[in-house]
Amino acid sequence: MGWILKYLPSKLTACRRRGSPRGHAENDDRESCSVRGSESSPLSVARYSWGAIEALTSGFSTVIGSGGFSTVYLGRISGGAASKLAAVKVHYGSERLHLAFKQELDILLRLRHESIVSLLGYCDNPDSGALIFEYVSNGHLQEKLHGGSEKQPVLPWRARVRIAFQLAQALEFLHDKCALHIVHGDLKSSNILLDENLNCKLCDFGFSKLGFSSTVLMPSPRSKHVMMGSPGYVDPQYLKTGIASKKNDIYSFGVVVLEMVMGLEAFCAERGHLAGLAAPALRDLERRTAEEVAEMVDPRLKGEFDVEEVRAMLHIARLCLSQSPAVRPSAVRVVQLMSEKISSVFFDWAWKCRGKTPSNKIERWY
Repeated sequence: MGWILKYLPSKLTACRRRGSPRGHAENDDRESCSVRGSESSPLSVARYSWGAIEALTSGFSTVIGSGGFSTVYLGRISGGAASKLAAVKVHYGSERLHLAFKQELDILLRLRHESIVSLLGYCDNPDSGALIFEYVSNGHLQEKLHGGSEKQPVLPWRARVRIAFQLAQALEFLHDKCALHIVHGDLKSSNILLDENLNCKLCDFGFSKLGFSSTVLMPSPRSKHVMMGSPGYVDPQYLKTGIASKKNDIYSFGVVVLEMVMGLEAFCAERGHLAGLAAPALRDLERRTAEEVAEMVDPRLKGEFDVEEVRAMLHIARLCLSQSPAVRPSAVRVVQLMSEKISSVFFDWAWKCRGKTPSNKIERWY
């Protein structure tokens, strides 16, 4: 079993891909509408004309991101004496894609959470649609971990732990605190935006599923259903069955945790899937010495981490990556485990950033 620990450090610098720039992001041609969210307070969202969308993006002049079904433009919302930046996600194309836009809009109108990117407005035209989001200024997690630039600062261990905790809280909200539970469907490091304080903002609900149980039946062979997920992050059980559930998101969360701990991408042609590479070491985690655990950590951190916190994070990742979805923890349980088992010093900082006070001292796991 020792080979994996010797193999991992040699691969830590492999396949460090350069992240593509991305940021998630109103005019007089808009009408205010108050749409009820999943909480008791209404979610106030503005509806825009297409002309207003063209104006606030300066004629779609600045592209800040793109995907298979949409393009994201930089926009500027005017309001009173000041204006603010926004990210405008524009959907063009077929009736099927417009239905996907409507589904994404329906989900976004239910969401209000500090670790989920905020919807500010939308345009719903027969031919095209646009979603206007807050502009999150600090890029995304993937480029912070794998950007490839020597000048880019290394993401500190404290920030990685905090981002993981905030992401778990966002999943807890989606899975258990919305009136209709939501499966995100495409959880990955490039869909985790970061603000100026390195707080997590989960984005891109284009693959999300909505329902009371958040379980979606397998599509028929003749359907034009688009499989959700991304290479390296997608749950193997979903690929086998085509049935989407909350536990798909939990699997992807486990991959993101591995990515942050080890500094490796979720998938690379040279070594395959990160989850598969790490599996032997994760199975034997309890018997590993502190030195062996430290060998699994992103070398760019240069020892600036707590080994027992690393062990705890890897244990949570192992639970989330369990082969059987039934064995994986819920998002509620993940939040509980992180709150209980990871050293309080980092969560004191996280709670202070949120304007809260921790209720009790957090004990060590081992």
